[in-house]
Amino acid sequence: MKVPRARVLLALLAALGTVLTVPLVHTTDAAAATCDTGTNLALNQPTTASSAENPGTAAAAATDGNTGTRWSSQWSDPQWLQVDLGSTHDLCQVVLTWEAAAAKSYQIQVSADAANWTTVYSTANATGGTETLTVSGSGRYLRLYGTARTTTYGYSLWELSVHGTTTTPPATGGDLGPNVYVFDPAMPQSQIQSTLDTIGNAQAGNEFGPQRYAVLFKPGTYGSAADPLNFTVGFYESVAGLGQNPGDVVINGAVNVFNQCNGGDQSQCYATTNFWRSLSNLTINVAGNSGCYSGNDFWAVSQAAPMRRVHINGNLTLMDYCTGSPAWASGGFLADSVISGTVTNGSQQQFLTRNSSLGSWSNGVWNQVFCGTNGAPPQSFPADHYTTLATCPVTREAPYLYTDASGAYRVFVPSVRTNSTGPSWANGGTPGTSLPLSAFFVVQPSSTVDQINAALAAGDNLLFTPGVYRVPTTINVTRPGTKVLGLGFPTLIPTNGNVTMSVADVDGVDVTGMIFDAGPVSSPALLRLGAQGGTADHPADPAAVHDVFFRVGGAQAGTAQTALVVNSNDALLDDVWAWRADHGTGAGTWASSPAPTGVVVNGARVTAYGLFVEHFQQYETVWNGQQGTVIFFQNENPYEVPDQAAWMASPAQKGYPAFYLPAGVTSFTGYGMGSYSYFNQGADIHSSMAFQAPSTPGVRFNDLLTVFLNGSGGIDSVINGTGAAVNSGNGGPSTVVSYP
Repeated sequence: MKVPRARVLLALLAALGTVLTVPLVHTTDAAAATCDTGTNLALNQPTTASSAENPGTAAAAATDGNTGTRWSSQWSDPQWLQVDLGSTHDLCQVVLTWEAAAAKSYQIQVSADAANWTTVYSTANATGGTETLTVSGSGRYLRLYGTARTTTYGYSLWELSVHGTTTTPPATGGDLGPNVYVFDPAMPQSQIQSTLDTIGNAQAGNEFGPQRYAVLFKPGTYGSAADPLNFTVGFYESVAGLGQNPGDVVINGAVNVFNQCNGGDQSQCYATTNFWRSLSNLTINVAGNSGCYSGNDFWAVSQAAPMRRVHINGNLTLMDYCTGSPAWASGGFLADSVISGTVTNGSQQQFLTRNSSLGSWSNGVWNQVFCGTNGAPPQSFPADHYTTLATCPVTREAPYLYTDASGAYRVFVPSVRTNSTGPSWANGGTPGTSLPLSAFFVVQPSSTVDQINAALAAGDNLLFTPGVYRVPTTINVTRPGTKVLGLGFPTLIPTNGNVTMSVADVDGVDVTGMIFDAGPVSSPALLRLGAQGGTADHPADPAAVHDVFFRVGGAQAGTAQTALVVNSNDALLDDVWAWRADHGTGAGTWASSPAPTGVVVNGARVTAYGLFVEHFQQYETVWNGQQGTVIFFQNENPYEVPDQAAWMASPAQKGYPAFYLPAGVTSFTGYGMGSYSYFNQGADIHSSMAFQAPSTPGVRFNDLLTVFLNGSGGIDSVINGTGAAVNSGNGGPSTVVSYP
């Protein structure tokens, strides 16, 4: 039987991984989980009940830690008492301390969503007193469900205690795994070139495959003018230098991303699905591309393909104008970089450039936004489609892996900057803090959530290696300053309707370089940053999310209520794409991969740079927090709306806005924000407005636009009824320079 070429390439990658993967520190397995009977997970947690006998015996009295107060119910069956544990836990023990009026028949149940319950303990012959029950199950919610009483009175419980398992923390450090390739300048260039070509060829069209790769270059020089190192970057490849600064790794050659041509048809070549790849922390002396491609580094990408901390000596093109047509592109994100030559924007519909230095910029299409960038074109919207801010209000660059002078691996954490211009490394090294790899648990796809949470509880940071991770219970990040760093786009998928990762309302947590996919059971959120209702402020050391991407559908069908929930005050969002899939598995119909909302921001003074939210079914972005700032926003409405009745914000408002500020928001500033429509079911679908917000002096939008891409229907106004409609008769862009 003939072996398909892709399988040959993947087999070769496996063999190469044996040679090039670098073991760092031996990791031992964690010990078995034990039941932590010293920690009451229910203590002072939100508690509700089916009834209360009187105001003095309310539900909360059963979880207040006081054995002199109690919950008692009405005198009937059934009755229940429910506690919200705050996040998902693996449970091992429940202790019930009854007053004389106890339960004879009852169940202990757990749930991820307080709607679907699983019984973990059941009895029909209880006699009251103090009952210590061994249970096994996981959930955020626990419920005591009584069906028969020992007396004619109601259920009367002094105290409910809930205990979970703990795991001995695993060793820090560890092997980076078989999908991390580390190059040394002493290696033969032919070996490096062959490996890069093999990975690039395998990943060129592998849009929804499980393979993940990190490609790392140790400090030194690779390639030469006479023999340049040229290679392409495919799906799920993160390419990075291991120097502390971009000049420590030099590539004489080109690192390219080209159009994909559907079925090889040169009239169907696009960069509009060139997602999930990255380039960072190195210098490129552009050489080696020939013919039409000569003289440029090609980075023809769309969303989720960041370029950071890159110094390009030469020209950079963000459009592939050589490989077929029409060569559309829909990006993108560039930060903390220097491009000495010309950046050719070309067909890029929208792009954000932050804290960089440019030789020149060629053109705009719809929404080109610059923040704190030397050499950026001057403000000119809508004439040239440029939104230009002289400085960025508050930033923190993404943490990154590097090697120190001794060759040891470390993670560098850049400092917060305010009112900044230009790259963080323009005047020497980037200011910040260096952490040894021994401060990190190196997570493998085989690692368990118990191990991950045990490492976090022990004060360790997390370094996720490339792979796809099934996450049955919540990863809980509770320590201030915790760093969660991904190599090679590790992808986390919740399997039980749980929140995948929950970050406490603490200072300085960074989550970087990850994909969060929705799972088969609806999760309330995939990533939750800060606690609901949290009041702590973090201006000097904010939590930050860098290059984190969310998917509902695409690789597999999934469902979630919200992709990202930001409760933490002062948080930074730095290149975030929340995507309900418009193609791939679980895409194409209104019922497939249901997800109402992409991003919800509740925290105050949250700042977002490069916020992309697409195809969600109701309010796509809900910004509840005060004093928020968004610098660049891009949206596409859902494609597959079956009829107008299925998509109504209210009986009088057609569709849902892409970006929604509720009436209670009194202060907000937005720059360079666009929403596009493509309703592809043939029905006359309309959105009354792309942006909806209070009309108040403290709320200010700058440089808004809408575009009709194709299909039917359209967007009837830009914001609150202001701005011309876009539809088949007026494709746009329709613009509003300032509102109100």
